[in-house]
Amino acid sequence: MNIGGRDEALRGIVFDVQRTSIHDGPGIRTTVFLKGCPLSCLWCHNPEGREARPELAFTPALCIGCGFCFERCPQGAHVMVDNAHHVDRTRCVACFACVEECYSNALEIVGKEQSVAEVLAEVVKDRPFYEESGGGMTLSGGEPLMQFEFARALLVGAKARAVDTCVETCGFVSAERLAALVPHVDLFLFDYKETDPERHREFTGHTNERILANLRVLDDHGAAIVLRCPIVPGLNLRDDHLRGIAAVARSLGHCRGIHIMGHHALGEAKRHRLGTAQGQPRFPDMSREEVQAVVAKVRDFGGKRVTPG
Repeated sequence: MNIGGRDEALRGIVFDVQRTSIHDGPGIRTTVFLKGCPLSCLWCHNPEGREARPELAFTPALCIGCGFCFERCPQGAHVMVDNAHHVDRTRCVACFACVEECYSNALEIVGKEQSVAEVLAEVVKDRPFYEESGGGMTLSGGEPLMQFEFARALLVGAKARAVDTCVETCGFVSAERLAALVPHVDLFLFDYKETDPERHREFTGHTNERILANLRVLDDHGAAIVLRCPIVPGLNLRDDHLRGIAAVARSLGHCRGIHIMGHHALGEAKRHRLGTAQGQPRFPDMSREEVQAVVAKVRDFGGKRVTPG
């Protein structure tokens, strides 16, 4: 099937296509992760989605010491320090010559250019699961709407194939573009990270005024919304923020629920692989019991349909 010919030839940068996902919208889903994000959250769980370009990832534990990358790198970015293989990120220009014959997959390219048609061919493989479970395709990232034309073409193509669609967004995007997607999206998974605008700037690099305004835009257009609320001990695990979550949800006419997303440290290992871990703060994981306690508090503050994410 080739709906929209030219649109389905559009190409974007995808860093993962995760099949049989159960945490990115209703039912069993295929989650398509697009690179690029305008925020720089201190706790980012998907740091490989931050940059819009492909990146080099290195996992030292997988290196077998064949020496191929040392020979092939034109910049001399592969070096030995204390008898251990390191990548000098100040020299690396992301030419990826070193990846070509890394048989152990210690070196990988994070981010691949794909067409809309190629991505959708993967998505429709699980159509029987979608039909049985009420699932479909979810666009995530990064911030998927940074690649707006590509994201829109994916959504239009999915709907043409009768596949349910979700978009996970941080909300720091163009209001006009966000509104233009409403007819093609069955559910928006909208990140609500911090109530206080200046703390939001401290935690993400931007205040939340634009984000809140875009949340109202979606609600005014009748879009179905679920608030996705990352909770990070030491940052936004505060009663005033939990009250803010409940208040914002109550103010929306089309909010279908609140998902409380307890912090986990998976992003830390990814930052080490990308060479971006130095200087980044660390935060403790939240246990299931701690997440449930936050769920109970948000309910006590007037939140409806509050569940662990």
